[in-house]
Amino acid sequence: MLWLIVGLVLFLGVHSVSIVSPRGRDALAQRMGEGAWKGLYSLLAFAGLALIVWGYGLARQAPVLLYTPPAGFRHLAALLLLPVFVLLLAAYLPGRIQRAAKHPMLLSVKLWALAHLLANGTLADVLLFGGFLVWAVADRISVKRRAAAGMSRIAPALPGSPVNDAIALVGGLALYAVFVFWAHAWLFGVRPMG
Repeated sequence: MLWLIVGLVLFLGVHSVSIVSPRGRDALAQRMGEGAWKGLYSLLAFAGLALIVWGYGLARQAPVLLYTPPAGFRHLAALLLLPVFVLLLAAYLPGRIQRAAKHPMLLSVKLWALAHLLANGTLADVLLFGGFLVWAVADRISVKRRAAAGMSRIAPALPGSPVNDAIALVGGLALYAVFVFWAHAWLFGVRPMG
């Protein structure tokens, strides 16, 4: 469990610098240089992600059960996960989906984390998915506050396109099907639908 926690602290910590101190993030990037900051950021995020994967795998070998979700929650989780890949793609493809969701990546993370909390009840699950859910909610609040204070570093919106929406929708649903029927079992050893 220790490696999972260390990984979460590293990964979510580096992703929380702008939440905790947007001006501090900007000052640090300016002092180090944008390239050096991005390099350090990427290194810490990758190390954190590797520790999360390793630590979660270790924790699954001796699970500590906190709650047993009702069987029907698996179906609810599957339903909540349906738009996750669509939103994930929409984050990079300007269009109506991106505009409607405002921050599709954060919404995607929130739905992913909530769905997994509904379907899984071990301590490792609560730490992993609960940690990501708390982070995504905090980041969304922070983004709103930074925008209201005129501190948003969001790039100007690119022109949207119905083609981008179609790619996000079709591609996202295809990725969902691949994950549900094959990739989730291959990557994590768990079949979501059986």
